[in-house]
Amino acid sequence: MEVWFQDEARVGQRGTVSRIWAEKGTRPRIVQQQQFTAAYIFGAVCPENSKTAGLIMPKANTEGMQHHLNIISTTVTSSKHALLIVDRAAWHLTEKLDMPTNITIMPLPPYSPELNPVEQIWQQLRRSDFSNRCFEDYDEIVSVCCQAWNKFAKCAEAVHSLCSRKWALLE
Repeated sequence: MEVWFQDEARVGQRGTVSRIWAEKGTRPRIVQQQQFTAAYIFGAVCPENSKTAGLIMPKANTEGMQHHLNIISTTVTSSKHALLIVDRAAWHLTEKLDMPTNITIMPLPPYSPELNPVEQIWQQLRRSDFSNRCFEDYDEIVSVCCQAWNKFAKCAEAVHSLCSRKWALLE
């Protein structure tokens, strides 16, 4: 058995403004876009094995979730079954999903995002890669999302330390 956590995040032109370093006594200005173009990162992690599965989609919906499930299914160790922990978004629990045979979905209790460590990944990526910037168009948003997710996914130590939960460890 492998325990996986899954969630998605919107990244777009109406981005995050965060603190920056500046010379004492100055008031730096940050441009914040007013357009609405966005993409969604579907991300899943298995902290015990430091494995990840990511996908960038134009919308967060059943179609995107199905594609993401198919990718997660190929990433699960061949001799194991995955318990995929998700929030209660409609597209996570719909009957329209064609569930891969090596994945079982378990929804978190309502209103409990703090139980899903993927939320911390989004916080980290917003601080380090998505804040205080302007995106030219959809293609640039997708490119930045891919670079940010791939950078995170390559660091097995970050995946394990940021996403491990004692209550989810199999012993």
